[in-house]
Amino acid sequence: MVEEKIAFTVSEASQAIGVGRSLIYRLIAQKRLAAIKVDGRTLVPASSLRQLIATSPAAAINIKPGKNP
Repeated sequence: MVEEKIAFTVSEASQAIGVGRSLIYRLIAQKRLAAIKVDGRTLVPASSLRQLIATSPAAAINIKPGKNP
């Protein structure tokens, strides 16, 4: 049985949402992403990552026929 992670290290969080570690730290500093310290490690709750993604505005993507890779 595979259990879902409830918290991620900063490196894991950055990989999970496809951004750099510095952005994760910036989002934490801006209070846009929750984080806790456990024995010197910074952990990001999975629920905080989900909330960040759910509440972020969707980017408009302009796709032109025949111009996509």
